[in-house]
Amino acid sequence: MLSDLVRHLFPRRVREADLSLRYTFCLGGLAFTSFLVLSVSGLLLLFYYSPSPGTAYASILFLEQEVPGGAFLRSLHRLASHALLLLLALHTLRVILTGAFLRPRRYNWVVGCALFALCVFEAYTGYLLPFDQLAYWATQTGMELLRQMPLGEAARAALVPDHVGGPLTLLRFYALHVALVPMAILSLTMLHFFVIRRQRGLLPWL
Repeated sequence: MLSDLVRHLFPRRVREADLSLRYTFCLGGLAFTSFLVLSVSGLLLLFYYSPSPGTAYASILFLEQEVPGGAFLRSLHRLASHALLLLLALHTLRVILTGAFLRPRRYNWVVGCALFALCVFEAYTGYLLPFDQLAYWATQTGMELLRQMPLGEAARAALVPDHVGGPLTLLRFYALHVALVPMAILSLTMLHFFVIRRQRGLLPWL
């Protein structure tokens, strides 16, 4: 799947019709580009962020006020996350309106929906990390909503082992945001591209 990921990003040929904005608007490619920007900017943010309730907010302030380009880097990371979710929503809407979710592409539609859900969850886990008032109460609200869902109590207990402002909770959100969920997103993205390239009848020029 790794080789198919590279070949999908750098195809051996591209049809002239595919370069037209009326075809797919390149929404999937733009979304993946946003994911790459998020990965690089997030990796750079790791050099300054401290995943501890006592130092998380202070590390954000230090990044924005003392590090050259720190405020720009954090803003870039935040805007890229907004762009990713918007592009995925538009990509999903295009698939629905064009009927591209029907057979034989139904399996890839399920993979794409799982990708969308993972990206929303990734954004949610990152919301707590600045550890300011907005982050605290937004996460608290989300956890209370989760509690009302089926199996929500168990899911909340897994995400919040102590309390929303506790050290274990922040550490779990941090681990999910920087490692586990991005790896899952990348794996599903590779599977998404792999299925597209294996359906040669739909895209024989790939």
